[in-house]
Amino acid sequence: MSLPNQKHLFDLPEDITYLNIASQSPAFKAIYEAGLEGLKQKNRPYTIKGSDYFEPVVTLKKLFAKLIDVSDYNRIATIPSVSYGIATVTNNIVLQEGDEILVIEEQFPSNYYSWKNLADTYNATIKTVGKKEGELWDNNILNAITDKTAVVTLGNIHWSNGSLFDVKAISKKAKQHKALLIIDGSQTIGALPFSVKEIQPDALICAGYKWLFGPYGCAYAYYGAYFDNGKPLEENWSNRLGSENFAGLTNYQSEYKPLANRYQVGESGNFIYVKMQIAALQQILEWTPKGIQEYCKNISAEAVKELRVLGCKIADDDQRTHHLFGIELPKNIHLDALKKDLASNNIFVSFRGNYIRISCHLFNTAEDFKPLIKNLSNHV
Repeated sequence: MSLPNQKHLFDLPEDITYLNIASQSPAFKAIYEAGLEGLKQKNRPYTIKGSDYFEPVVTLKKLFAKLIDVSDYNRIATIPSVSYGIATVTNNIVLQEGDEILVIEEQFPSNYYSWKNLADTYNATIKTVGKKEGELWDNNILNAITDKTAVVTLGNIHWSNGSLFDVKAISKKAKQHKALLIIDGSQTIGALPFSVKEIQPDALICAGYKWLFGPYGCAYAYYGAYFDNGKPLEENWSNRLGSENFAGLTNYQSEYKPLANRYQVGESGNFIYVKMQIAALQQILEWTPKGIQEYCKNISAEAVKELRVLGCKIADDDQRTHHLFGIELPKNIHLDALKKDLASNNIFVSFRGNYIRISCHLFNTAEDFKPLIKNLSNHV
């Protein structure tokens, strides 16, 4: 059964066409109310119990573990950003001179800079995989993985245009060459089905303020067995064994809590953020990523046909996602004029070079694409 439109849960004015959730999600009412509850708790700190620093975080991690098909929530860490999660990964990798770190052409900066620093530290190489027109991403990626490859790090789609990568095949090839697979799921988790059990990445890092509807400044990480005994970026009191016993905190503990708990950011029990994140993940699990993907495909199908008639290039359905996809604009379009026109008509999208990145969700309908198409047709 197809999901119905959910705009009634959001506070989006009728004159706004919002096709830009890949940049920043709006909050729905349950998230807003959860945030208010957190503010009330902060307003009356005497209502905060010791368990409030821990139990909601466990609930949150269990929800995210369920979303990405992980059996043990202790493999999940809540973190402030993708860059924090990637830095944690690179902090626990030692390379040999001449090793290669495989990245994708025009990879998002938060999943590049730490790798560049790591490569420079060990005199290793960043190997960038691109593709020309007519080529397939997957073939080029798989062919680039060799015995020199130490790490493959990429999104499971291209963040700028929704191009799908066959991460199951990439994972298999990486394991054959004993290379780590690190996935940035920021533009898919929550809107596209993903199973850690199936793909078996060594780590999955994911921003929380896009498709997971969390506040800006939250993210999630899954860390596999390679990182079980690693070194965290910071040492905070709550990640050690027995930290729930406030009276004994100065009986310093050398042991961390199990698995990925050592990588939790300090103050992970943030009363406002965690409540908002819990409300968000509960709703996403009810909708399901599969349901969201199917809904986005249905509402965008006719628009894709009309955009192609205008001369726009859009990848075939089986080569891209439907919640996020790129529109390559005709060469004759004056980009600055188009941007100005869209802004004046309250149409919110992202521009990436000569591409428009469209990202939609359950608060959108097929009608939301009509103002975009009308404005584009005036510039072709």
